[in-house]
Amino acid sequence: MNAEWQAKSARQANAYQREREAAAVAVVDWQETEQSRRRALEDRLQANDKTYHQELTNAQASQARLRDRLATSDLRLSVQLAAPSSGSVVPATTGAGGVVHGAARGELDPAAAQRIVAITGDGDEGLKALQACQAYVLEVTR
Repeated sequence: MNAEWQAKSARQANAYQREREAAAVAVVDWQETEQSRRRALEDRLQANDKTYHQELTNAQASQARLRDRLATSDLRLSVQLAAPSSGSVVPATTGAGGVVHGAARGELDPAAAQRIVAITGDGDEGLKALQACQAYVLEVTR
């Protein structure tokens, strides 16, 4: 009876050992899968960050070129003027060597034009940052 009990106990110990080994293999497989998913997420986030940074750099460079052109009077900003209620028409301003057709326009002071460009630049940067945040949230919650 003692030998039978020892054999049964050995079989149970072996079964338990196989069960523990299978559980350990499952945990290792799960960890490898999770590490792969994390690496893929990190790669996507890094690519998104690189794209955001490039777009922001391009937008800032474009804004700087626009500010430079405004500062050198190479470019002038104008606004469309509303026609006075008396019926007289305000003459349209002309660009360097060009003629403005259509509605009357008034040229903005260069300093005011640069302030407007700066404000739109800040808005562009804010929108780029928002897009980057949205892309991050989409990637993380995917």
